[in-house]
Amino acid sequence: MTIKVGVLGARGRVGSEVCRGVERARDLELVAAVGSSDSRDGLAAAEVVVDFTRPDVVMDNLRWCLDRGLHCVVGTTGFDETRLDELRDLLTDTPGVGVVVAPNFSVGAALMMRFAAAAAPLYESVEIVEMHHPDKADAPSGTSRRTAELVATARREAGRGSVPDATATGLEGARGAEVDGIHVHSVRARGLVAHQEVLLGGPGETLTIRHDSMDRASFVPGVLLAVRAVADRPGLTVGIDDLLDLA
Repeated sequence: MTIKVGVLGARGRVGSEVCRGVERARDLELVAAVGSSDSRDGLAAAEVVVDFTRPDVVMDNLRWCLDRGLHCVVGTTGFDETRLDELRDLLTDTPGVGVVVAPNFSVGAALMMRFAAAAAPLYESVEIVEMHHPDKADAPSGTSRRTAELVATARREAGRGSVPDATATGLEGARGAEVDGIHVHSVRARGLVAHQEVLLGGPGETLTIRHDSMDRASFVPGVLLAVRAVADRPGLTVGIDDLLDLA
């Protein structure tokens, strides 16, 4: 059975890769490739809509899709808990419709986050450095925010206290952002795509868990996995761990 797919943000860097991935897949059919200046009307022919647009338009896109009973796979950044709760509220009015939101659709990134959460309770210190191209709209990245949340949760559940930090004076921003008690540092430089390091430290040793996406094609397998699964997952799914049997 073929799944009809529409893509929002189809002319963007990731959206165009997703379109190519859908076109290559035998069980998927690309029925609408919608750019920022295009009408969304063509998406009505889809069963699943993939959104790789911008944080300032994604919620309006989701409302439009949910009003029409379309399942959604969302890679657009900017989904903190407040926005996820807003999406959950929208989904209460659309029973049977599924939405998958992931901060990163790369399989390697999902594994990196899982490994970081497993290691974090075993080390005294943990900080995150994320590195992206300078055209990225948000900082810190959605992946680093999610990683910090998972790390912080794992530490709390293990009874770990706060990470040590004796900084008393410093320039504003020198210690990066703080997400749930975990410091996150953002680097933006031409030539980078999407990279993240989780730095863990204890007496006499450090552990670095690093993931690198050198090409945006690395996100496509995870997106297509979500496209195939979303109709069987009513409500909101955050991340692709469940889809990979990592949860």
